[in-house]
Amino acid sequence: MKNIVITPMTFEPVYAQPAEIVERKGIGHPDTVCDYLAENLSKELCKWYLENFGAIMHHNVDKALLVGGVANVRFGGGEIVEPIEIHLVGRAILEKDGKKLDNVDEFVINTAKEWIKKHLRNIDAEKHVRIYPKIRPGSKDLVELFERFQRKGEIPLANDTSFGVGFAPLDTLERAVYETETFLNSEHIKNSYPEIGEDIKVMGVRIGERIRLTVALAFVSKYIKNIDEYFQKKEEIMQKTKEHVQDVIGKEVELFINTADSRENESVYITVTGTSAEHGDDGQVGRGNRVNGLITPYRPMSLEAAAGKNPISHIGKIYNTVANKISRRVVEEIEEVEEAYCYIVSQIGKPINEPQVLDVKVRTKRDLKSIEDLAKRIAQEELDLMPEVWRGFVEGKYPVA
Repeated sequence: MKNIVITPMTFEPVYAQPAEIVERKGIGHPDTVCDYLAENLSKELCKWYLENFGAIMHHNVDKALLVGGVANVRFGGGEIVEPIEIHLVGRAILEKDGKKLDNVDEFVINTAKEWIKKHLRNIDAEKHVRIYPKIRPGSKDLVELFERFQRKGEIPLANDTSFGVGFAPLDTLERAVYETETFLNSEHIKNSYPEIGEDIKVMGVRIGERIRLTVALAFVSKYIKNIDEYFQKKEEIMQKTKEHVQDVIGKEVELFINTADSRENESVYITVTGTSAEHGDDGQVGRGNRVNGLITPYRPMSLEAAAGKNPISHIGKIYNTVANKISRRVVEEIEEVEEAYCYIVSQIGKPINEPQVLDVKVRTKRDLKSIEDLAKRIAQEELDLMPEVWRGFVEGKYPVA
């Protein structure tokens, strides 16, 4: 249990402070689309590596840029005038021991189109999107560092000196924001309201006990015949969402959808495809949700973009996920621990499960000494499991946005 420390939280809880802000970007938001396309490409590369080489090779395909298109939208329909452009960029081993990934560009394009077809219902992946792949070999030193542990059959070596953070549990505002977006993007609600697009952003603000949720929701124009129906549908969706969230958190909320709408000017948020990427917005990896699915400026956060990074040795991906796992376990398994934060720092070239420091901060009324050994044991167990955490990423078990 070297370098593991358990420390007390000596600051006021976020949920007890006078104000708090939380945000979540839904699966159809341009930034989230970039995150998931990068991560999906990494997963598919991992599967190809395992099938052809028996092990995951070095890659970091964590750069993606979405350039919004141009759309002509109207009630009852519309068309895409200029397609959305998606640039997928990164580094990957594409040839080894006489085996080669042929048609790399086609491989990248197909993985992106399959994801779009599955998750963005109103986008035609053949007509509305253009994919531009740029995958090149990795730098010699990082590839050699990656392969060094493989040759010796040892623990993966950290590819960077970086840190990861996590916390648990989610507080009331965080749960409200998360639940609002997931409800609106659920299959259940969309069966009743197909006009709900996937591009949903929720901003939650708490002042004292009052919770206000502001939602940007891209409506799909072909399902709405006129402005009166738009406002009718918006009101119905707003009431159903409000009732659902209040049931989940057990507390009243204020909820607003598309507050810039103007009936007088007939200016409302409708789209052809259900995402602002068709006309009004661009996207980039790392600008959205952290690995717990939220943007939480009042909590510890890492600026690392987890999506698309290799799941074997990239600290920006592994440590943020494991830090959240440790935090959750400490809260769930140790009585009278109200909340936990976890910070983990790596050192490049050292085994990933030997961090420079792993600090678990706990809020508890118990004497810290009485829980220190158990908290350290939980942290050490997760460090011991860290060399196998890649399996969860390949299987899609761990979200990255």
